[in-house]
Amino acid sequence: MQTDLLFMPMGASASAICDAAVAAEAAGFDGAWTWDHLRATGGEGPTAECWTTLTAVAARVPRIAVGPLVLNVINRHPGVLANMAATLQELSGGRLILGIGAGGGRSMEYAREQLAIGQPVESDRVRAQRVIEAVQVIKRLWGGDTSAFEGRHYRLDRPSGYLRPNPLPSIVVGAFGARMADVAGRYGDGLNTQAGHPQLRTLIEVARKAREASGRDPAGLLVTVFAGLSERWLTPASREREAMESLGVERLILLLQPPFDAAGIADAGRLLRG
Repeated sequence: MQTDLLFMPMGASASAICDAAVAAEAAGFDGAWTWDHLRATGGEGPTAECWTTLTAVAARVPRIAVGPLVLNVINRHPGVLANMAATLQELSGGRLILGIGAGGGRSMEYAREQLAIGQPVESDRVRAQRVIEAVQVIKRLWGGDTSAFEGRHYRLDRPSGYLRPNPLPSIVVGAFGARMADVAGRYGDGLNTQAGHPQLRTLIEVARKAREASGRDPAGLLVTVFAGLSERWLTPASREREAMESLGVERLILLLQPPFDAAGIADAGRLLRG
């Protein structure tokens, strides 16, 4: 099981995230991630934009995986995102994992950042449908499919000439319930959810069954989970890590809040390596 760090952007500058990613690679972690948010929860302090920051991170760290966890589908048209991701895949030498999700609902504190700039915060069902169509659009463009596509939210008019990444990045879909777990398995390449989710096993099973229903090998589902950075998740033989491995989790992504401490990241890497 690979172990990554996610650098929370609320209150962090892009340069601070880049420096922390360099420290993570030096410490032996396997990947660097950040969130897709536009403002701090309280509205104070810097919040680095996700995709721009990841591009800089990919330029600073030459070996480990990079990815957004996860992109809010409403923020970028999937046709544009397909080209952005293909470009970053080239620049990173094939290290991108593309996380995508439905964004928060109106009851979540993150809705305010969307409403403040006039972006809609739609129902759970509509946001899930947007994710489905976005993944379909991205995969069509990546695969060179020039046929038309007419969805409820997005359309393609006989597209041609779009950048095609090689290798194709895995598309990991964020899921906290059965609806999105099904989307992850049926349309995406992987699933991301909380390591401590009370229905973690069920969500993984739902995603694997959906993947099988789509005609793909369920064992090929990329299962990723996130948790807070702590000793129990870093200790190689801990009960928590063994539980994740028994479920087939391939990447454990540990969240780190700013300010990021390079010495602390180095200590965490030493603990991980035993």
